[in-house]
Amino acid sequence: MKHLATAALFLALGTVSSAAQDVQSRLIRFGYGLNEDSVQGRAVRKFAEDVEKASGGKMKVRSIGAASLGPDTQMQSALVGGAQEMMVGSTATLVGTVKEFGIWDTPFLFANEKEADAVLDGPTGQKLLDMLPEKGLVGLVYWENGFRNLTNSRKQITKAEDVEGLKVRVMQNQVALGTFKAVGANAVPMAFSELFTALETKAVDGQENPFTTILSSKFYEVQKYLTVTNHMYSPWVVLVSKKWWDKLSADEQKILKDAAIASRTFEREDNRATSAKALEDLKSGGMDVATLPEAEIAKFRDKSKDVIDQVIASVGKPLWDEVQAEITTVRGK
Repeated sequence: MKHLATAALFLALGTVSSAAQDVQSRLIRFGYGLNEDSVQGRAVRKFAEDVEKASGGKMKVRSIGAASLGPDTQMQSALVGGAQEMMVGSTATLVGTVKEFGIWDTPFLFANEKEADAVLDGPTGQKLLDMLPEKGLVGLVYWENGFRNLTNSRKQITKAEDVEGLKVRVMQNQVALGTFKAVGANAVPMAFSELFTALETKAVDGQENPFTTILSSKFYEVQKYLTVTNHMYSPWVVLVSKKWWDKLSADEQKILKDAAIASRTFEREDNRATSAKALEDLKSGGMDVATLPEAEIAKFRDKSKDVIDQVIASVGKPLWDEVQAEITTVRGK
């Protein structure tokens, strides 16, 4: 009987604790660009499961992928207006909102994922997230898209000069455009949705994306050569509508923040494992894969100096110095 009484007491205390948590029934629309069976889709599902569990089933996340709610820019506007609760998307599309996010577009900024994790999760990464609320957005964590690499249908790239004259599709931003122009390519800005057809019809010779995107988008069907360049690291950022966030209780905000942190670890581990497998699949699928030597990467970096200087001028020298100091610290460990 004594044991039963003790068990009942603990049960009662747990019930009181649960009831004391200030959580309401909420439906959270979480939009993203890739399909459900992708790194993004899996991480959003992980996030949704954690939120539902921590809220006792009251807070439910509706996962909406395949850009069904529109491209990143459209979803960002919906968040600002309060028409959508959450999204994950590229940091590159935030540059028009907070110019300092352009620091992450810098070519050859990070040498590896360890450096990227340390800086994005450190004081500088948080400083940029802290700039978002006044623009109507709340940034929770950074996820990973990954290092971008070059493919083309004409020839294998084994030295920096091989890129000269190659018609390469790039993201629709000035840093990507400037970087490939600087190394001698004919850089063509183009929407991602148009890319496969452009490669298939030879309207462009090549493109640059992480291994997982090259595989999932089946670029290997229209591209023979893959060169591992790791020329740019692309982060994603998990965003919340500030208009909606401000209506949440402290308990609800904590549930979302904790779940976001857990999803960050999950997504990065998943992306890195998937990326390694994607590279092997691309090799076994018939792509001619080569890794650009460090000496040739250094040439690319030197040719991109003016572009890097433009990034520094845009984001400010103090921010650039902070990032470089953090990278130096990581490299010294």
